[in-house]
Amino acid sequence: MTSANPYSEAIALHVTDAHHDLVIQRPSAGLALQGRIRVPGDKSISHRALMLGALAQGETVIHGLLLGEDPRSTASCFRAMGAEISELNTEEVRVKGIGLGNLVEPVDVLDAGNSGTTLRLMLGILASHPDRFFTVTGDGSLRSRPMSRVVKPLQQMGAQIWGRKQNSLAPLAIQGQVLKPIHYHSPIASAQVKSCVLLAGLMTQGKTTVTEPALSRDHSERMLRAFGADLTVDPETNSVTVTGQSQLTGQTVVVPGDISSAAFWLVAGAIVPGSDLTIENVGVNPTRTGVLEILERMGADITLENQREVAGEPVADLRVRHSALKACEISGDVIPRLIDEIPILAVAAAFAEGTTIVKDAEELRVKESDRITVMATQLNQMGASVRELPDGMEITGGTPLKGAEVDSYTDHRIAMSLAIAALNAAGTTTIHRAEAAAISYPDFTPTLQRVTGLG
Repeated sequence: MTSANPYSEAIALHVTDAHHDLVIQRPSAGLALQGRIRVPGDKSISHRALMLGALAQGETVIHGLLLGEDPRSTASCFRAMGAEISELNTEEVRVKGIGLGNLVEPVDVLDAGNSGTTLRLMLGILASHPDRFFTVTGDGSLRSRPMSRVVKPLQQMGAQIWGRKQNSLAPLAIQGQVLKPIHYHSPIASAQVKSCVLLAGLMTQGKTTVTEPALSRDHSERMLRAFGADLTVDPETNSVTVTGQSQLTGQTVVVPGDISSAAFWLVAGAIVPGSDLTIENVGVNPTRTGVLEILERMGADITLENQREVAGEPVADLRVRHSALKACEISGDVIPRLIDEIPILAVAAAFAEGTTIVKDAEELRVKESDRITVMATQLNQMGASVRELPDGMEITGGTPLKGAEVDSYTDHRIAMSLAIAALNAAGTTTIHRAEAAAISYPDFTPTLQRVTGLG
């Protein structure tokens, strides 16, 4: 975060370091977002590259790694278990793997920080390392998030895991075992659950299959294949099967820009009059592009340019221009493909004509915050009309927003969503605890200053 004089009339966007507040004052004449930007590397791919690199034989080289706090937690955990990982940077990170099954029993508690992906995926790896004992924890937020969704299938495989509230909350203790392969029918479409079980299956003798009710993001499948795992996909049944005992080999991984981070700029460009913004090098994996489909349905002017494939992942430059948005329903099979983007889509809905309904998204209540309650209360604080539903929100657009004091609840996606809403709100908005954005987007504030010209 940057610091500036909060009393200077010439500075409309600043952060006061003492309180970690982001203060956005929209000029009375309005503003327009212009230029070309790049967003940080995809968080999901960054985690998986570090993990598989640590489990592989040989060296893995990662270009474009996300430098947020979450991947740092993953790197720290695997360093503690014997992997050699160079200092993290966006240019090149080198991981010297120790081979599947060779993780070292750590001398201390593994700390996943705020990262649910780190903890849930790592559980599958730890549980399948026989004769080793592991203890994992996280920050206050992560210790309140449900882990039973991965603990239960691992227990079906023979895992021994203990934790608070019937083994559902961290801290968790794991006694590694020789696991057996299973066919797990997941009650929810979750890439974290799927990936955890597949990673555990790498160490079994036989075939481990996960079947989901709907398609979730497939970064694990793509990367496991690239590293040499024996993996098959059945798209008709939303099933993935991994055959255990394959050896993983180090690879070169190029991490594309994170579409979840790009989503903030897509909505900003769509709602702020006069905007014309291009976000370069964004991953457009079909299991992640639900946000593009919904924005297109809402009437957003978004074009995909320079489409290409980089290291097995589809990539494009996304150009967005201001347009009039209209309400739509967001529900059903698209939800797993945009669950992280619902907070910023709620902002888009606040500026759309009509009433947008979000359903089937109860998963939002157990993220870094209860994102349904927090987005509803904070947007309403700014004058929006948002009503909570048990599994989503009802957002009636068209009411002009006004500046207000709001809070991120230390949730990175809430902090950035409220900042984008503030760009189109009259007056001054103060976002408390805005430093949470650094979890996934360390340079969010400087980028915001640059594209608005308000720095």
